[in-house]
Amino acid sequence: MQSIINNILSIILVLFLLNACGNTTQTQDQEKQTNTATAVIPEKPVLISEANKNASCPYLTKDHQGNIVLSWIQAQDSAGTYLITYAISTDGGLNFNRPQAIAQTKGVYPHDENLSKIIYKPNGDMLAMFAVSNPNPENNYAGLVRYTQSFDGGKTWTQARQLAGDTINSIDERYFDIALLPNGEIGAVWLDSRKDTNKEGSSLYFSVTQGRNGFEGEKVIDKQTCQCCRTDLYVDQKEALHVVYRAILNDSIRDMMHVVSADMGKNFSQPKRISADNWIIKGCPHTGPSMASNEMGLHFAWYTMGNGHGVFYANADQQGQSFSDRENISALASAKHPQMATLPDNRLAIVWDEREQTGEDNTFRIGFQLRSKEGKPIHRSFIHADTIVTTHPVLTVSDEERIVVAYTKKGEKLNQVYYQVVTGEMLTQISGL
Repeated sequence: MQSIINNILSIILVLFLLNACGNTTQTQDQEKQTNTATAVIPEKPVLISEANKNASCPYLTKDHQGNIVLSWIQAQDSAGTYLITYAISTDGGLNFNRPQAIAQTKGVYPHDENLSKIIYKPNGDMLAMFAVSNPNPENNYAGLVRYTQSFDGGKTWTQARQLAGDTINSIDERYFDIALLPNGEIGAVWLDSRKDTNKEGSSLYFSVTQGRNGFEGEKVIDKQTCQCCRTDLYVDQKEALHVVYRAILNDSIRDMMHVVSADMGKNFSQPKRISADNWIIKGCPHTGPSMASNEMGLHFAWYTMGNGHGVFYANADQQGQSFSDRENISALASAKHPQMATLPDNRLAIVWDEREQTGEDNTFRIGFQLRSKEGKPIHRSFIHADTIVTTHPVLTVSDEERIVVAYTKKGEKLNQVYYQVVTGEMLTQISGL
């Protein structure tokens, strides 16, 4: 009897081991399939900021290895402490790694138009530039621009410094932009309170980093600009350096201007008006221009309410000497904050935010337009449902069939930052104009 029981137990043990081996093989196969499966492109908005804390001001760039970097301003508590926070994607914007906060940016002021930014040098050095409040007897709403650098991949950061070299007389610096120059240094432009006239407006300044010593050699580009519209600093495919900004003309007209430098900022051309909108306004629109370039020339997008309203587009030759007539991207007066990028095949992608009122209901949305390399409109649509309130989109190009867009979603109690991937498949589904 004991031998029979032993045989039965042996059979049960063998069956158990066989089943365990089978389960192990199945688990290994499942893990293999998971690891080799094609990543799912997130066609719906993805939350990147902390779920229960305020966040805003997304910005997209790329690191020295071509990885997409998304940064934003993240609340650290409910008391109003904010830090620049960033995350890196190594798969073209499908997924982002764990966000990292930059402690040296404490005091950053969240402002979607005066956007905080991160930039990388070719050697991997990082620079984060941000705005802080600086109320003073001359201007209670004044601010300063500061920057901090990291030379070890973001592990440690230098003590934050003021962008302007003249820290005594520069008491209001805002609406900056930064760009990587052909020589590997970083250029910056910003609006500054220092000026030699009593006329309304700010001066437009330019400065360049000198190795790891920070910015030096600042100079004035223009002396009467709109005080509260962002600037755009851009390096084209031929390594020319462009600046686009809103100027104040004849003390009353606020139109977009363009200057260019062929020697990395040593000298700039005389300002030229992109479009004679003749927008007369006593105040600041808080919506600046965007610029891109391709093999066909220069391309511009901006907001105006001069002789029409909404977001407009125009192009120019490579030197910016001759500008086309403007075209409406969106004719809604509420359409603002355009951003533009060039795809590898020379097509142009443009995003903006707008609000459309139907009766008592308001629809908030992020617009998306695709244009040919010549600037002709191809597709136009909106990238998310109109049941959410969104604003200030930014974009970067992953490849010919994938564009990453980020924006701020506004809620009743808090704001959050989302990103979304627009794919080639989605582009084919966009309805025509």
